[in-house]
Amino acid sequence: MHWTARREKFRTLLAADACIHPASVYDPITLRIAEDLGYEAGMLGGSVASLAVLGAPDLITLTLTEFAALILRMNRAASLPLVVDADHGYGNALNVRRTVEELETTGVVAMTIEDTLLPAAFGDKGKARLLSLEEGVGKMRAAVDARQDVNLVIVGRTSAAAITGVDDAIARARAYEQAGVDAMFFIGLDTRAKLDAVAGATQLPLFLGTLSPEIADRDYLSARRVRVALTGHPTFPAAVQAAYNTLKAQREGTPAGKLQGVASNEMMKKYTRDADYARWMGEYLGGR
Repeated sequence: MHWTARREKFRTLLAADACIHPASVYDPITLRIAEDLGYEAGMLGGSVASLAVLGAPDLITLTLTEFAALILRMNRAASLPLVVDADHGYGNALNVRRTVEELETTGVVAMTIEDTLLPAAFGDKGKARLLSLEEGVGKMRAAVDARQDVNLVIVGRTSAAAITGVDDAIARARAYEQAGVDAMFFIGLDTRAKLDAVAGATQLPLFLGTLSPEIADRDYLSARRVRVALTGHPTFPAAVQAAYNTLKAQREGTPAGKLQGVASNEMMKKYTRDADYARWMGEYLGGR
């Protein structure tokens, strides 16, 4: 599926009246699995990308080039619409332009740009801080202006509700809407009162990064114009645990045939598209 077709499909989801929970994915195989299972979209978090590429925590040490290379490999392998977390755009507003240019060419359907001060400043000791509203607006304008395909979705992201309060989150959402973003992503809307206030202050589709028990009802979320709600990123930790269990069992002498939790040959052939490669070998290389 061509990039534009994927983006049009995702925009149809945003224009609908239902909330989706995207699959947390991190490589070509997981994106293919999510597509096969019927997910409407995949989500590549910045933290997950850092784990997958660097084996490092989410401290903004991953580069834009590394991030783009991972996304391109994923999007070549499957046609499921992929949303990505572009963090702070890897710098100031000029860097945001470059980020949008690079990631648009990898085939993403949407990317989030946040207004958090990243990476952490000297002396902050892990305390999150926000950019000024004016700088945040400049980043959002740069992101919108940089795209070439109007179907690419630019999502403004703010953690203001968790840092400075709901009133600031609303002010930023309104300003970013005026700057031209297509949707807003919020962190820290953990009560219905907070979500109701934000939903009433903007007409944009909403993304949520976390779901507290109080708001984790799909009908309620849909009625508040939440169109994408993340449910965590358990896929990568699950893979780490599976790898650990397998390696540990082998180290302790478990025969290959008695290992638990290993994908069958049939599953591996399915998700590596073995049949396609066999057909191509027959067509181009004279069989095998």
